[in-house]
Amino acid sequence: MLTYSMRIAGLERQLPICRVTDDLYIGAFICFGDAELTVACARELLKLVPEGSYDYLFTAEAKSIPLIHEMARQSGAGKYFIARKGPKAYMPDPIHVEDHSITTAGTQRLYLGRDDAELICGKRILLMDDVISTGGSLHAMEELVKLAGGTVAGRVAVLAEGDAQNRDDIKFLAPLPLFNADGTVKG
Repeated sequence: MLTYSMRIAGLERQLPICRVTDDLYIGAFICFGDAELTVACARELLKLVPEGSYDYLFTAEAKSIPLIHEMARQSGAGKYFIARKGPKAYMPDPIHVEDHSITTAGTQRLYLGRDDAELICGKRILLMDDVISTGGSLHAMEELVKLAGGTVAGRVAVLAEGDAQNRDDIKFLAPLPLFNADGTVKG
């Protein structure tokens, strides 16, 4: 398998290069099972935002869950929110928005329980994701926060992929290029 070597939060990692379409390949950033990387990324992400600039952290499931948990632990936050990919029995009267992601086929929905939405109402919310590429998941999270009556206080990600690294509304730890089938960086 082809890999891309990169330094993330001070750690060297080999990202597997994975096919999305015949002419688009991505470096797969997966922190599941990598406790050292999760702790380091959470620490560095917290440095990107001024202390006291947000009330709650918010992400979409699933790959960002270990990161948001570790960010909450390190920052002393007692609560954070996760937009779920499906409604759950424990979610009272959930609100939802549609999402298009580069790594998920078709349209998906992100859900938030009404109880969580009530906590978000009137609060400053920091959006966090592992990788921002097309911005579809980020946009869906923004819409959920808006539906809940909250305000987006900022956007952070471990990696900004492709054109996302040119956005000035996202703070991120490192840029991630897109790849050709042979593993070379797309020009």
